[in-house]
Amino acid sequence: MVKGKLLKVYVGEKQRYQNKSLYQYLVHWLNEKGISGVTVNRGITGFGKDRIIHSTKVLELASDLPIVLEIADTAEVIDSLVPDICQMIPKGLVFTVDIEIHK
Repeated sequence: MVKGKLLKVYVGEKQRYQNKSLYQYLVHWLNEKGISGVTVNRGITGFGKDRIIHSTKVLELASDLPIVLEIADTAEVIDSLVPDICQMIPKGLVFTVDIEIHK
């Protein structure tokens, strides 16, 4: 077992960074950094600090669904990423949780 950290990043599907989808930019950026693992989940409904509900209603073609990135690595690696990620995300949620990596 190894002590690690899980970094969770919540953004909107429509958010952009350097002319790319923010979540896709982050996945490529994290891959270039050599991060151990990243998973992206697309929410079916949710709301954030602005209290606007975003959902996958059939007639809502332009909805801005919630996207959650889960990034797992050692505490040192995750802690080094947080300042850069926070600068890239103008609106969203970023937090870490201590984890135990078993495999």
